[in-house]
Amino acid sequence: MNTISIEIPSLVENIRIVESFIDNAKEKYQLDDDLYGNIMIAVIESVNNAIIHGNQLEKSKFVHLSMILEETSVTFMIKDEGKGFVINNLPDPTAPENLAKPGGRGIFLMKHLADEVAFNDNGQEVKLTFYLN
Repeated sequence: MNTISIEIPSLVENIRIVESFIDNAKEKYQLDDDLYGNIMIAVIESVNNAIIHGNQLEKSKFVHLSMILEETSVTFMIKDEGKGFVINNLPDPTAPENLAKPGGRGIFLMKHLADEVAFNDNGQEVKLTFYLN
């Protein structure tokens, strides 16, 4: 098992650091392109949520990102320093009244791109697991 971790201040422009983190993991562990695309979108979405919704764009708060590579899967843990949220209270982005809204699809996307999605610590931590071929 290999684990690598970073933490970034809660600034939207730090997403580029996360992109580099994922790019480096792709190269180091030879992740295939389809898997890489799903990881990039799901992890970026999760980190964005942590920065904006979790940490409320407070640059004194950090987002912690870890990647755990195992024989059959790669898992990303994204944790913020916010108050958390109740997953069951989120509006359904596929409901007709929500289709035109610009936001609200992040968790929906994560659930469709990752093989497993879990929320821990009252929603402060997201665990995204992707199966390796």
